[in-house]
Amino acid sequence: MSTTEYVAQLTEKHHQIEEEIHSEMLHPSADHVHITELKREKLRIKEKITELTTRPVAN
Repeated sequence: MSTTEYVAQLTEKHHQIEEEIHSEMLHPSADHVHITELKREKLRIKEKITELTTRPVAN
């Protein structure tokens, strides 16, 4: 799998988590612990995407 494909997969996962967070927050009895976990996972994915897209390409 190329880096581009991996970044695309991570980006898709990031969007899925974002939608899950939004959906969870709409519930009156939202599980705030779960939301916090999802936000942490989303941040880890974003950091990985940034790392992969900003590092120099090896020749």
